[in-house]
Amino acid sequence: MAVTPAPDADWWRSAVIYQVYVRSFADGDGDGTGDLAGVRARLPYLAGLGVDALWFTPWYLSPLVDGGYDVADYRTVDPAFGTVAEAEKLIAEAREHGLRTIIDIVPNHVSDQHAWFRAALAAGPGSPERELFHFRPGRGPHGELAPNDWPSQFSPTASTWTRVPDGEWYLHLFAPEQPDLNWAHPAVRREHEDVLRYWFERGVAGVRIDSAALLAKDPALPDFTEGVDPHPFVDRDELHDIYRSWRAVADEYDGVFVGEVWLPDAERFARYLRPDELHTAFNFAFLSCPWESAALRASIESTLAEHAPVGAPATWVLCNHDVTRTVTRYGREDTGFDFATKEFGTPSDPALGTRRARAAALLSLALPGAAYLYQGEELGLPEADVPRDRLQDPMHFRSGGTDPGRDGCRIPLPWTAAEPYAGFGSHAEPWLPQPAGWAAHAADVQAADPASMLTLYHTALRLRRTGPGFGDGPLTWLPAADGVLAFVREPDLACVVNLAAEPCELPSHTRLLLASGPLDDRGRLPQDTAVWLRV
Repeated sequence: MAVTPAPDADWWRSAVIYQVYVRSFADGDGDGTGDLAGVRARLPYLAGLGVDALWFTPWYLSPLVDGGYDVADYRTVDPAFGTVAEAEKLIAEAREHGLRTIIDIVPNHVSDQHAWFRAALAAGPGSPERELFHFRPGRGPHGELAPNDWPSQFSPTASTWTRVPDGEWYLHLFAPEQPDLNWAHPAVRREHEDVLRYWFERGVAGVRIDSAALLAKDPALPDFTEGVDPHPFVDRDELHDIYRSWRAVADEYDGVFVGEVWLPDAERFARYLRPDELHTAFNFAFLSCPWESAALRASIESTLAEHAPVGAPATWVLCNHDVTRTVTRYGREDTGFDFATKEFGTPSDPALGTRRARAAALLSLALPGAAYLYQGEELGLPEADVPRDRLQDPMHFRSGGTDPGRDGCRIPLPWTAAEPYAGFGSHAEPWLPQPAGWAAHAADVQAADPASMLTLYHTALRLRRTGPGFGDGPLTWLPAADGVLAFVREPDLACVVNLAAEPCELPSHTRLLLASGPLDDRGRLPQDTAVWLRV
């Protein structure tokens, strides 16, 4: 039965938010590309899974050079995905199923097909149109050298500048097709505030901000020097005024922000979460943490400590559309994640990775705050080895072909084992090829299996939604042996995760709520297994 979301203003503090990468979620019209119609058809599945909200990666008009993060028009849905009217219908129908909608905003840059950038190219040097971007003359006797040496976000060896026919250069921290906007220009700020209002008025409950710490640039555009403070384009103080203005817009609609903020400095990270700025930010330290008890505990403790001074809830996520799938990563010798270390052919043990991923699911869902679940994680999908001639990610090409890129975690989902393309779509081959055996992970197969990853997530999310002790609130560590994580959430929920080689005894408890795997014949918790208890 449809459930209207509760009018809780603080819903986001404890929510489980499901990330939808539209292109790979479900193909409603059979053309090989996921779309809004496909998502609408699967709303009962998402509501039944037990999540609270859906976060959609960009669905805007885009040449899709960078998977939709190259936006040509923020007020138009790309025809491959549908229309604005369909987006409005999806937002409304999701609400009827008890699901709020969060959309992506990409403020650092636009597509080179955006009307502003095409006008800037046509207008020429010194024009007002070029002031909306970072156009500069080059260095060298004939302007043949880039204006500075800033490193690319896609590859440290790639240039962040491209020269246009009239001799000027423009800045792009990502791909050349993604020119950076000049956030010192008031028109840029006005435009994005208008875009926020446009989507809030269409019913979205929140906005995820892509590359949130990169917008402001040192106006002098100096060469890059490692360790110099302030950084010329990361985490500049000017950003906070931008986000205070955004927060005023969001407050008009009871909207919520989550920022993509990659920062090693906990104090500076927390500044983005002050009461008049962003509501939440992604926790990348936990996402990239190796499967080691000491490292995980340190990550959890530092996360909670950095959020406490500003009263913001933490967020917990194991994987997203940029990061190696959890099952594959946890099955490797190096279980952490770093973009710089990605390479082809890294071996992984799928059984070991699956066992650890199941335990990590219970760990992350028991921690204080909100949790994010990337599509397909509930199916235990592994990272796919995409044939090199089918790779599309610019991260691969910008690396000179050495980096496998992010396509392996973006493979179209398997829904129905017996249908063509595992039920992703009925006619055309998916835009990325599904590997052999993909149908074995299909949702319909797992729904009938009480031991499947999908059943584990179903049960865990039901317990989290209906039982006490989950979501935002305090955490107290319990005494535990080396290699074991154990904590209590008020009033009586305990989570124990054993990463040690030997089985461990469970603390005294009144009920075992859920286990990620079977206990041993003496009732002890085996290695790489987690439990939820009532104590």
